[in-house]
This record gives sequence, C-alpha cells and structure tokens, in this order.
Amino acid sequence: MRSPVRYAPDVEAVTPDEGQTIKQLNQTFDKILNRVAADSGHAMRSVHAKSHGILEGVLTIDAGLSPELAQGLFAEPGQHKVYMRLSTNAGDILPDAVSLPRGLALKVLDVEGERLPDAEGTTQNFIMVNGKVFQAPNAEKFLGSLKLLAGTTDRAEGLKVAASTVLRGVNKALHAVGIDSPTIGSLGGAPNVDPLGETYYSLTPFRYGDYIAKFSLAPVAPALTALTGTEIDASGRPNAIRETVQSEMIGIAGEWEFRVQLCRDLERQPVEDPTMEWKEDETPFQRVGVVRVQPQDSWDPARVQAVDEEMRFSVWTGLAAHRPLGNINRARNAPYRHSAGFRERFNRCPIHEPGAAR
Repeated sequence: MRSPVRYAPDVEAVTPDEGQTIKQLNQTFDKILNRVAADSGHAMRSVHAKSHGILEGVLTIDAGLSPELAQGLFAEPGQHKVYMRLSTNAGDILPDAVSLPRGLALKVLDVEGERLPDAEGTTQNFIMVNGKVFQAPNAEKFLGSLKLLAGTTDRAEGLKVAASTVLRGVNKALHAVGIDSPTIGSLGGAPNVDPLGETYYSLTPFRYGDYIAKFSLAPVAPALTALTGTEIDASGRPNAIRETVQSEMIGIAGEWEFRVQLCRDLERQPVEDPTMEWKEDETPFQRVGVVRVQPQDSWDPARVQAVDEEMRFSVWTGLAAHRPLGNINRARNAPYRHSAGFRERFNRCPIHEPGAAR
C-alpha cells in the first residue's frame, strides 16, 4: 500500500468564482429558511432540519496508534464527551414517509489545540451521511440542485410522499443491478432505513494533521448491526423514525467505531471532486477510536433543547489540524454560519458552542 499523501496548501484548487457561488448559496438557503420559519413559526436549519434523536456519549481515542493515524484530535489517547444528532437532509420538516438520506453530526467536547479561524468554543465537529459520495462535484453544481429544491420547500407534501414511494422503487431496481444514485436518494428515493444501523461517511476530505483523510462512523455493537438495512414503515406516522429510535435506544448500549481513510493518491482520491469514491481496497478505513452510548431517552426534552436548539454543527468548528478541504467544504462555511445566525435571531435563542463565552 502506498504511503499517505502529506498535506500541503496546494492540494486545494480555489477558483475565482467561488465567492459569487457562496453568495448565491446564502441567498438560496435564505429562501428555505424564511419559508419554513414563516409557515411553522420556528426557524430550522437550512439543511438537515429534522432531528430523529439526540444522544450523549463518550469518544475513547485508541492508544498505540501508528504515527500516521495519531494526528490532530487523535494524537493522544483519552476520552471526550460527545453529542450525536441523527437527522434527515431536507431543509423543511417532512413526514417520514418521504425517505431521504440519513445524517449524523458528532460534536466532540473539550478538544485542545489550535483552532480554525472563527471556530468558537473547544469542540471538534464531524458531519456525515449514510452514503460514500456527494451528489454534486462542486458548489456551483450543488447550487443548481439547491435552487430546484428551494422552490418545493414546504410545498405539496402529499406529492412528495407519492413521489418518494416511486423513487424508492426506482432506486431498489438500480441497486439490484449494481447502480447507486445519490441524486435519486436526495430527491426522496433513499431506503427508509433505521438510522441506528447505518454507517456514516464525511463524503468530503479534511486535513488530518500531516495528512489528508475522510472520516466514517460505523456501528459495531450487535444491537446496532442487527438494525442495518432495516426499513421503517412510516405510513401514517409523520415522526416514525424519531419514535423508532426512541423506543430502541431505551434498551441499546450503542458502540460505533470512528474510522479514518487516508489519501494515498491525489488522482485516485481527489480533494476537489467529492463525487469520486475513494476505493477502500486502495485505501482502507482504519479505526482510531470508539464512541459508546449508554441506553437513554434519545428525545429527552432538556437535551433536545440544549443541543438541537442551542447548538450548531459545522465542519468549520474544530481544530486547524482537521481543516475542511475542497470546493464543497469551502462553500459550507458561510452558509452554515448564516443559517445559525438566522435561527438565533428568529427564535430569539442564543446559539453557542460548549466552552465558548455566551
């Protein structure tokens, strides 16, 4: 296996029009934010608005990691409190019969080290979904898709449910012949799976101390892996996923491995194109720690208020050693901050990071 590629600033290729694209992303997200807030009376996140569970646990960083894996947050063994937020990727609150990709955001507390610019607090955030590639190769292409979705926000829920049923069938037919379609999944054709059994991926690359990596969180506890691929019947149950997770977590001691996939060839594992999968037979995921969650109420009102309402999750909140890389990641910074600011003003609820001044 080839040695991992060392990080250098020139692994990124910044284009002159990125600033204009980011401005248009903010404007498009504004349409989603304003419409949902006007219709519901409450401001939500512009993406991954609907939560299915908020969990509290502990990340244990493995001892004895090799030098290429002992980087950044994972440089020293130890334990950190974490929050996990399970979600669906739409910017409006849809009934769960509209099946969309699952998201998992992980906030690691009390992390020491040099921070990214404007990264308040002392946390390290990781944002992942249950797929291996992003739906668009760059922010400009993603903007085009987002504009189409913005026009349907908080509109025609019945049609979305019907369309989702059709698209799920199409997606299963494609999967049967070895074709995966992130686009169909993002439009409502994703399998309506239990989020507790899913493996999650960062999709985009990050600096990993001296190197470059993607991240993954994979269930390993038997009670979780037994749920992998299990589909939830959401017929007539708008919050079926939340209810299912809540009933399951009362009796589950969850355990997920945190894994790192190092870039070993910039052509075969590119930084700027997240639609190109980094093949695991060329650069496997390697465990660097484990997240453990004890049985708990995954919809505890106090925790939901503290985490879902009063915190934000952003890949740009964390260590300089885990700087987000690539066009899509660069385009995520301003819109995520913009969305949190809108929520804070509309809901009159301060948003802050644990360990940051309020």
